[in-house]
Amino acid sequence: MRISAVAAGVLLAAGGFGHAMVAGVETRIGRVDPFKDMPTEERPGGGSGLNFLVVGTDGRDKITKEEKRAYHLGGVPCHCTDTLMLVHLSAERDRASIISLPRDSYAEVPAHQDPVTGRRHPRHPVKLNAAYAEGGPNLTVRTVEHMTGVHIDHYLEVDFTSFMHSVDAVGGVEVCTSRPLRDSFTGLDLPAGKHLLGGGQALQYVRSRHIDASADLGRMHRQQRFLASLIHKITSSGVLMNPIRFKDVAETMLESVRADSGFAANDLVDLGQAMRGFTPSSSEFVSVPLTKENLRLPGGGEAVRWDPVASQQLFQAIRDDRPLARHPGKDAPEPQDTQDAQDSPGAKDPKAPQDARQPSGTEVEVPPSQITVRVDNGTLRAGLGATAAKALRATGFRTSGTPGTTAGRHPAAHTVIDYDPRWNRSARALAAALPGARLHPVVRRGPVLHVTLGADFTAVTPVREQQQPPQPPAGVGAITGDQAVCP
Repeated sequence: MRISAVAAGVLLAAGGFGHAMVAGVETRIGRVDPFKDMPTEERPGGGSGLNFLVVGTDGRDKITKEEKRAYHLGGVPCHCTDTLMLVHLSAERDRASIISLPRDSYAEVPAHQDPVTGRRHPRHPVKLNAAYAEGGPNLTVRTVEHMTGVHIDHYLEVDFTSFMHSVDAVGGVEVCTSRPLRDSFTGLDLPAGKHLLGGGQALQYVRSRHIDASADLGRMHRQQRFLASLIHKITSSGVLMNPIRFKDVAETMLESVRADSGFAANDLVDLGQAMRGFTPSSSEFVSVPLTKENLRLPGGGEAVRWDPVASQQLFQAIRDDRPLARHPGKDAPEPQDTQDAQDSPGAKDPKAPQDARQPSGTEVEVPPSQITVRVDNGTLRAGLGATAAKALRATGFRTSGTPGTTAGRHPAAHTVIDYDPRWNRSARALAAALPGARLHPVVRRGPVLHVTLGADFTAVTPVREQQQPPQPPAGVGAITGDQAVCP
């Protein structure tokens, strides 16, 4: 279902086998236009990173009679969204944040025209999953953007068939439960312990919402843990290193997926170049914080209400491209005993001047060691490119290739940094090392930054990673993927 689309994107991205193979897989994706006729002034502004709205529908047209009987799928589909997830890939492609949006959330759909009858409908309250039934992908995207203030870059839609086949394609997914899980509605019956689930049983696991009083919230938590395990299975099973196996699994995952037309092979290859090291610990999972009080709907029934403060902090963090959870070993150093630190051979003299104990350099958001730069000399000063590249390496940047010369008959007056807008935090870090450099965004350039030195270049300014990294929003309760998989 929705989980297979997230995993398929990770699989395609992390494979990184090039345009030819990815373009072949891309042809298997069905297309939909969720952004058609959306007024620009109505949409939130774009931020750093990339945002996907992943929608799971209850479509079951391709499921066999045997599967329907075995996995309790014989009901009538509601033509609504069974699950919604907002997936944020950080600008540096080193983190994926997956936010579950409760399908029973209180929502107000914008004024819209019925795509079938042409009838105009005013703005009105509904449960979030009803937006799809009223206006399809377009109204769903508009509603989610209005509720979250997050600009949606891509839309992915999957159904029951795609989900089951995806799990089977990777050889099943392991889940753990500390107590028996039983749901007569889906037929789920798992004793306590560790289990390897095939496609049909996995579908029961992620659909079940009648196990206990936690209902849909408990189901979302199980879905998050299942997705963490699926990512772990994909990234640790060798699938990504075998082109033939990769292609077979990716095609199976995407055979029932619908996506916006802008979700193309170039995007997948760019992601692949940046996500080779993607692991469960690179992902984080959270559900939108809720209030204790539900809201009544005009037509009857109740909807859950998002916490107005905590939910806005959550989505502000997404807009700012900040982590939602603490990532051990990355967000902050491990605590160290003060006495041990003083007794260690490399300890600083506590009586030394304060400035002498602080690392030198301008603080930047992205560690220079994570940024790759190509340097070219746009001036007539021989050897300037090699000199600048050496200085950039000395302050922590990685350099690519041998510095070239682009001056020709027209030497550059100004130093320019060409960068992909999706890596704008890296560009700002590099600009801090090259004071006065002009930033020049180039769409689809990829993660490698390109510097052309101009006559105004004098020297590289040392930079260092900021000592206090961005802190996760309080009261959100996100976990990382390595905390969600089986021990």
